[in-house]
Amino acid sequence: MVNHPGLYRVLSRPYQGTPVQPWHNPSPLERYPRRWNRLKQLDHPPLAPSLMDSMRSMGYSLGSALADLIDNSITAQAHQIRIEFRGEDPIHIAVIDDGTGMGDSQLIEAMRHGSRCPDDLLEDGDLGRFGLGLKTASLSQCRQMTVVSLREGEEPCGYCWDLDVVKAEKRWVLLELESVEIHSLPYVDQILSHGHGTVVLWEKLDRLLAGEEDPYGAIGQRIDEAREHLSLVFHRYLSGEKGLRHLKILINGTAVAGIDPFLSEHSLTQKLEDDEFRIEGKRVRIKPFILPHPSRLSPGEAARAGGPEGLRAHQGFYVYRNKRLIIWGNWFRLARKDELSRLARVRVDIPNSLDHLWTLDIRKSVATPPDAVRRQLRRTVEKIRERSRVTHENRGHAERRGPVERGWTRVHAGGSVRYDINREHPAIAAFVEGLSPEASRSFESILRIIEASFPIESIYVDVASEQRVDRVPNAKEVLGALAKDLLSGLPLGSAARTALIANLHSIEPFSAHPNIAQELSRELS
Repeated sequence: MVNHPGLYRVLSRPYQGTPVQPWHNPSPLERYPRRWNRLKQLDHPPLAPSLMDSMRSMGYSLGSALADLIDNSITAQAHQIRIEFRGEDPIHIAVIDDGTGMGDSQLIEAMRHGSRCPDDLLEDGDLGRFGLGLKTASLSQCRQMTVVSLREGEEPCGYCWDLDVVKAEKRWVLLELESVEIHSLPYVDQILSHGHGTVVLWEKLDRLLAGEEDPYGAIGQRIDEAREHLSLVFHRYLSGEKGLRHLKILINGTAVAGIDPFLSEHSLTQKLEDDEFRIEGKRVRIKPFILPHPSRLSPGEAARAGGPEGLRAHQGFYVYRNKRLIIWGNWFRLARKDELSRLARVRVDIPNSLDHLWTLDIRKSVATPPDAVRRQLRRTVEKIRERSRVTHENRGHAERRGPVERGWTRVHAGGSVRYDINREHPAIAAFVEGLSPEASRSFESILRIIEASFPIESIYVDVASEQRVDRVPNAKEVLGALAKDLLSGLPLGSAARTALIANLHSIEPFSAHPNIAQELSRELS
């Protein structure tokens, strides 16, 4: 409360005037309705060298810069995109596609900064947005970008932005290439052989190699990082998903393989029920996935699902704009990233017609969902986090009452959890049955010592760090000896022996190695 008697009396009086209207920022036409046509108008363009140099600092990595160029190639109906880099002097990078190409006037417009308005209506498959990507992405890595394009039935045309020329001239100078210069450039012969396509050539790679003592080694490392980025961002195009034109990306002749962050082809991946809703009449689709527990993944699968940052960092929503990944590993503050939800990932498909609601940035790598979408996403968060928690705690298996006879049981007691050895496990039950009462009590004491010293803290640390734990080293040898010990006390041909052999695959630790269990069952029958 304001501590001022006079002011308080004014504020406390009931308002009896015209209802307050929502705040509105008037345009110049509204602010000066009579003077607008008489106001002096100045043509006040930005300084070319300053603005172009400033726009280089938008935060592009090599991968995100290449992705922006690939967006243009996909929009141009390209089937194959070649990325070529050369470490010899002069170092350069080129992106060559077999798309429809551009004519002279079309290329001039494409080289313009801000060649389209973000509010323009886009075609359904258009991956562009601001009309800046080609220029800002390219010049974030180099000082000279040249584009040569060929439309079927026409002559090739070429234009170049050179920041050194812009700086010297202090104006927006776009350089037009003559025919002899176009045909002398590297990789142009590739689009000439196709009869259509586009070449984007980066030279003077100052930003990309800034501060590098070994530029030749550095560019190779940057390209490897870019390969991983492109593998993820365009994985649905690279896999030839139904409804998409199959895309092939090659880096120095080696094909880029898509990385599916959902491991959707893995037999243990849980695909939850789809959801769908409409915003402003446009359809948004949601598809939740629960990944298999890390112990059920091969090292290669775990690396593809988590990469160097691990599964925990990559949980959350994966937002696709026209099936091109734009943002991933983010719960949008609808949930926290923790260990029990690290296996949950949700695919969200949005059309480009909702860009204005998602506040998409120029790099197409940051987007914030509008309230209408957040409300819909919130509905699925707790459901999928619970499924992820169950998978995490049970290593992807069913509960103990399911088809697998476990070696341990999880016990809730007084608000806490403990792990007890399963006395009903066939191996333990058979062993106890042959003991004397005194030996049975001694064996029970040993089991309790093991339970009391269960290293749950160490196990948590190992699992949280996603270090793969080998539960049965030399599995074939160890499990074979264990199976023979289990059967040693059972007479040949007995019902108990037959049942144990037949159910070997459903008893831990044999259940973790079904192929070995089946082989042992055949050998011991």
